[in-house]
Amino acid sequence: MASDCVPSFHNFGELPIRRPNRAPPAATKDGPRTNDDIRNAQIQLIDQNGTNHGTVETVVAIKMALEVGMDLVEISPNNNPPVCKIMDYGKFKYSAQKKAAEARKKQKIVEIKEIKLRPMIDDHDYDVKMRAMQRFFEEGDKVKITLRYRGREMAHQEIGTKLLDKVKADVAEFAKVEQDAKFEGRQVVMVLAPR
Repeated sequence: MASDCVPSFHNFGELPIRRPNRAPPAATKDGPRTNDDIRNAQIQLIDQNGTNHGTVETVVAIKMALEVGMDLVEISPNNNPPVCKIMDYGKFKYSAQKKAAEARKKQKIVEIKEIKLRPMIDDHDYDVKMRAMQRFFEEGDKVKITLRYRGREMAHQEIGTKLLDKVKADVAEFAKVEQDAKFEGRQVVMVLAPR
């Protein structure tokens, strides 16, 4: 029997390092506490019809909820005593999920689309870019206009400035300037947002 209590050794003749025995973290439940999870001795009870019964023992309230085939759900835990309501918790949770999904569906994520221009852009190319810009504004997106200078175009920056002023004037009815034109190296950046 003495061989059972002989400690095991590594190949190096040392005792193995023992990891600390950590209990897994308690699973945190999302949402309100229900039925037996409510730890308070007394609660303020509202029944399934919305009638306020005042302060009631928690055990009695749970029995009342079970008698009508429903759950006791903690509505306002920060009150003293906490406010609990008799309701169908499954339906309550389902309707909350539906509301959250509906809110996510209605939410619009604003994207920033980029339009690149050159100072000597042709009229037809300019018109195509303006139509694309108008479509972006109708979809509710912002537009970042990047005007890039190459080589000797840097010597004639007034051409680019006139072009950006023309863009501002052309989109004035359906967009506003969010960030005015500013130089970033060899390019000028301007951000427009829909009205």
